[in-house]
Amino acid sequence: MTEKTIKLESSSLNEFFGFQNENIKEIAKTYPQSKIISRGDEIFLKGPEKDVNQLSSLFEKLLAHFEKTGHLSLENIKNYLEGETQHIDEILNQKDIIVHGNRGLIVKAKTLNQKRLVEASEKSDIVFAIGPAGTGKTYTAVALAVRALKDKKVKKIIITRPAVEAGENLGFLPGDLKEKIDPYLRPIYDALEDMVSSEKLKAFLEKNTIEIAPLAYMRGRTLDNAFILLDEAQNTTPMQLKMFLTRMGPASKIIVTGDKTQVDLPKNQKSGLEDAEKKLQKINGIDFIELDGKDVVRHPLVVQILQAYEKADS
Repeated sequence: MTEKTIKLESSSLNEFFGFQNENIKEIAKTYPQSKIISRGDEIFLKGPEKDVNQLSSLFEKLLAHFEKTGHLSLENIKNYLEGETQHIDEILNQKDIIVHGNRGLIVKAKTLNQKRLVEASEKSDIVFAIGPAGTGKTYTAVALAVRALKDKKVKKIIITRPAVEAGENLGFLPGDLKEKIDPYLRPIYDALEDMVSSEKLKAFLEKNTIEIAPLAYMRGRTLDNAFILLDEAQNTTPMQLKMFLTRMGPASKIIVTGDKTQVDLPKNQKSGLEDAEKKLQKINGIDFIELDGKDVVRHPLVVQILQAYEKADS
């Protein structure tokens, strides 16, 4: 008899084992001469050497599948047991998929300019994604950051935004600066919750593998081996944006998102986003992607609302 222990370091155990351990029970039916016991974050295998080796190889494939997709169904288990993985391989290796989210969610670029954003992030270390609300620029940027973390191309994700009051007063909110601004970062939390399991996201946030903080917290730091996202960049001053961009360390990538039509700075203050667009256009390694009404992926009425405002402003 051979024994082997497999440690599940970063997987969500309940989702991996399946409802009432149905995934493990399905595997156990195929290997009746072996014992498969789950203890905490470990799987204990005991049985004939051939069975244990096959089970070990099977669990490696299942863990890789789960890490990539965040999902492992009973049907997936049956396909792996029967060796019928061609359809699974085709899904896992689709080039246009940015990341596999929770519960089988597939996140991909939905419009031409979103695809341009994905392509730009692959060839340039700094990318500006500029466009109105609803064009998917922030959601796509978060997906690219999660993919880089999952693929171990970076060690952490840093997401930040300026603490500018969008027509509302931050002062009355309780807590420190980070606690005041967290509600304004809700769209980013929502995107992360689509793409990272709740258990893993909690662990990432506790360990600062994913760090979400106001822009003021970036001052004086060198951000190395990280995927860094600056959201709402239209509300930075030129000095703030310069400070942020010069935090970039080796092996890092930056995506800056913003909407030039929603500047909440005082009227006499120049936007750092517009300033950077004029000054950095010709630098090799920095890309600017413009998104517009054609990229809006919200309710169809959003497109008409944007068009009405643009017409009135012009």
